[in-house]
Amino acid sequence: MDIQETIQRNLNRIRAEMADAAAAGRRPAEAVRLVAVTKAVAMDAIAALVALGQRDLGESRAEQLVPRAAEVTARGLDVAWHMIGHLQRRKVRDLLPHVAMVHSVDSLRLAEEIQKRAAADLAPVPVLLEVNVAGEEQKYGLRPQEVEQVARNVARLDRLDLRGLMTMAPLADDAEGVRPVFRGLRELRDRLNDSGCTPRPLVELSMGMSQDYRVAVEEGATLVRIGTALFE
Repeated sequence: MDIQETIQRNLNRIRAEMADAAAAGRRPAEAVRLVAVTKAVAMDAIAALVALGQRDLGESRAEQLVPRAAEVTARGLDVAWHMIGHLQRRKVRDLLPHVAMVHSVDSLRLAEEIQKRAAADLAPVPVLLEVNVAGEEQKYGLRPQEVEQVARNVARLDRLDLRGLMTMAPLADDAEGVRPVFRGLRELRDRLNDSGCTPRPLVELSMGMSQDYRVAVEEGATLVRIGTALFE
C-alpha cells in the first residue's frame, strides 16, 4: 500500500470516528476540525494529505513550521498552518506570516509579543490560551486559576483574536483516564463565557491527540491534533 492509500484509509477512519464522537456529544460532525500534525513525515506525505482534502496542518516547532510553510507554498498547495507547540517569544516574528492560528499562548508576555509583531494591516492573529489542566510540572500552560485574568488582558490586544483554549492531556494507557482533563477545559471555557471576561464568547477547544481524540471530541473538542494515527 503506497503512502496516499495509507493516508486515505487512516483519514477516512479518523473522520468517521470523529463524526461518531461528535454525534455522541449531540454535535454535528462539522463542529470538529482535524489538524494534521506533520512533524514526523516527509514533504511527499504532506502533499498526499493535502491532495486528499486535508487543509489544516500543525507543527509543534517554529523552526520546522517556517521552512515547511515556504516549501508548501512553493508547491502551490493551499494549507492553513497551526502552531501547536511551545512558542518562544524570539521566534514570533518569523512565525507569524505563516500561521492561521497559534494554539499555545501560555503567558501574557507571549501574547504581548504577538501584538508587537503582528502586521497592523492584516486581520488579527487567531490565538488560543494553553492551559495546564492536569497540573503536570513538565508541561507548559497557564494554571486554570490564572486563565480568567490573562484572558481579560489578551482580549484587550487588538492584533490578537482570542478564540478559545487548548490543553495537552497526560499520556495514559486508557483514554478514559484523561476524560476529566478534557471535561475540565470545557467547563473552564464555559465559566469564562459566563463571566463575560471577553468581548465575544470563546468557542474553540483544542484538545485530543492520536491516542485520545475520540474522548476529547465527546467532551467538546472543536480542534483535534492528530499525527501518528494518520501516517502509521
